[in-house]
Amino acid sequence: MTYQQTIEYLYALQPPFHLIGAAAYKPGFDNILLLLQHIGNPHLKFKKIHIAGTNGKGSTSHLIAATLQSADYKTGLYTSPHLVDFCERIKINGSCISQDFVVRFVENNKTFLEHIKPSFFETTTAMAFAWFADQKVDIAVIEVGLGGRLDSTNIIEPELAVITNIGYDHTEFLGNTLQEIAAEKAGIIKPNTPVVIGETSDDITPVFTAKATQMRAPLIFAEREMPMPDMPCQLQGSYQVKNHQTAFCAIRQLQRQGYHISDADIANGFANVCTLTGLQGRWQIISRQPLTICDTGHNSHAFRYVSSQLNDIKCKRLFIVFGMVADKDVEQVMQLLPQHAHYFFTQANTKRAIPARQLCQMAQHYGLQGEAVESVSEAYVKACRQADNDDAIFVGGSNYVVGEFLSWLKNNVKNN
Repeated sequence: MTYQQTIEYLYALQPPFHLIGAAAYKPGFDNILLLLQHIGNPHLKFKKIHIAGTNGKGSTSHLIAATLQSADYKTGLYTSPHLVDFCERIKINGSCISQDFVVRFVENNKTFLEHIKPSFFETTTAMAFAWFADQKVDIAVIEVGLGGRLDSTNIIEPELAVITNIGYDHTEFLGNTLQEIAAEKAGIIKPNTPVVIGETSDDITPVFTAKATQMRAPLIFAEREMPMPDMPCQLQGSYQVKNHQTAFCAIRQLQRQGYHISDADIANGFANVCTLTGLQGRWQIISRQPLTICDTGHNSHAFRYVSSQLNDIKCKRLFIVFGMVADKDVEQVMQLLPQHAHYFFTQANTKRAIPARQLCQMAQHYGLQGEAVESVSEAYVKACRQADNDDAIFVGGSNYVVGEFLSWLKNNVKNN
């Protein structure tokens, strides 16, 4: 099989969460343990850091990975979902997994995969661990897929666990209260393993304290630690400040555990995080005239910060290309969106997407004005045609909207 045929085979065999939603979710460890045992338990061959949380997992993971790279550790990084290409999920020192390895992994294990029928994410997780072991990484930063306690990444024994924050997302799986969601995230806390909590509150702190006490795990609250020194970071946006503090606190803990990371390594990792790791879609500035920004924030917890930043943009007019998937807290997000903007309501190419016309009708109830456009690329082109140099364009609402936008942009630039 070619690389593209291999990806299409995986999608057909095990449709991923980003395409079909809840039906792709397989909690528990039976399949992942069988699959890892089948390929020689690669996850036992390198050190790991485990990252969970409602928002900020990706940013925090990339900040930690970039700093470890700067300190000359060969660093694996496993995140999801991808924005443009599948290989973005699995990186070593900023370089994506080899397409040839992806093809070989599937071909070598095809019969077994068809026999046990793991989820797409379970297969991807095993593939990541196999690549990291094959390439002999020193350490890998592993981002939880969904939740924590029953996530297939939770079979690892990490050096350090990090929980960025708790908000309402995936409530159909994780619970309807913050305490229930926190308990699921706290499931990654392991015996005698330090855990850093990025953001907390009075109602969920006892959840973390009880779990850490049960596991005899040293518990560090980033908000209670000394603030990080003022230094530049390539990850822009006011909402990143807490991710910066969480990552900085985690890195300080790694130093206490004997990792050789200098202040210069931290400064370089933060200042060049996107360059070092290839991170995209976090308040990413695409153009200055007109100012064009995309961001992957996709729930009300994230949009509290994203909307605040949109309101702070100095521009004549604000155009927003916006789409969401149906299993998110759409109405809560719409209550947070700027009312002075002109919207191009659109839909990503996934069955989970809310149809553009339906989204446009919903938005009118919240005083949001705009038009429905059937595709992300068409919506962006329309925004560009209307925007002058002193205007601003924002693209977001969903990882998939941002992914399609960046993919179209890449191909458009390439073809011109």
